[in-house]
Amino acid sequence: MTDLHQIAFDPELSQGARNAVVTCLRIQPAEKVTLITDLETAEIAAALVAELDKVGCTYNAFVMEDYAERPLHTKPRAILDDMHSSQVSIFAAQAQHGELQTRMQMTDVVNQRHMRHAHMVNITKEIMLHGMRADFLEVDRISQHVWEAASKAKRVRATTPAGTDIIAEMNPHYKWIKTSGIISPNKWGNLPGGETFTSPGEVNGTFVVNGVVGDYLCARYGDLRETPLTLKIVENRLVDASSVNHALEKEFWEYTHTDENSDRVGEFAIGTNIGVRDVIGNILQDEKIPGVHIAFGNPYGHHTGADWYSGTHIDVVGRDFDIWLDDRQIMRHGKFLID
Repeated sequence: MTDLHQIAFDPELSQGARNAVVTCLRIQPAEKVTLITDLETAEIAAALVAELDKVGCTYNAFVMEDYAERPLHTKPRAILDDMHSSQVSIFAAQAQHGELQTRMQMTDVVNQRHMRHAHMVNITKEIMLHGMRADFLEVDRISQHVWEAASKAKRVRATTPAGTDIIAEMNPHYKWIKTSGIISPNKWGNLPGGETFTSPGEVNGTFVVNGVVGDYLCARYGDLRETPLTLKIVENRLVDASSVNHALEKEFWEYTHTDENSDRVGEFAIGTNIGVRDVIGNILQDEKIPGVHIAFGNPYGHHTGADWYSGTHIDVVGRDFDIWLDDRQIMRHGKFLID
């Protein structure tokens, strides 16, 4: 079995790891933690273990390759069993094609047990040295302001110079969720945090993805500034996807037609991490950039209240947004217009 204590790590990772363990998860000495990682992410996991040691809590660390061949077809039973006796869990690992269902197995346990869970899928050293060093208390303050305003809005419009122009009609029965990086038992969160999201009632318009696409396609295609993907959305369904990168176009279309709701807009989100200044080609951080991102597929109905399901979920991110909540403009050129 891999011993993370034997893995050397760059001390520059410590600040981001401390933010995760102390500021975002607020782990206490009396609590038990399940840490899940992989060989590719072992250096970051070693930094997290060092911070858990400083807290003095009980924890078990699992390197997935020690338990099964990747990509995983199901989450190893030893990991799921350990989570059932923990108050906190951390997933710091790289996504592999076909593993989304195994991550859903993990978050199902989190949801059932109301655990505090940090989801650090595709975490990199670059993110640890940038997005994870954000002032998450300030990000939380901004996220709270956006959450309060968005929860009252009936309609959100978002535009960009690249050609995005979408209107999202809100469903009054669905909830807006704040995931600022300060993680509570009510909603697990990605780290680095910084977004407020819901499942929309209906989205119509054009979304130009000149940032990144999500899941395993992100690592494959990276920053799309030079090869944007243009999406046409009608009555909440993806009806067209086009790009000069035809491989991206084909793979994205196939991904969003995996099941009957894979082409349906399941998430509408406003990024709030002011520490993220530009797209770096990694969805974990890039979706937190101030602006709008949407996702096709799973609407996280356990949290939003949406009454439908998809077995897929893929985010798309643009750049340089103007945003209006009803008639109130809250962002211009990617900058919040709030105190």
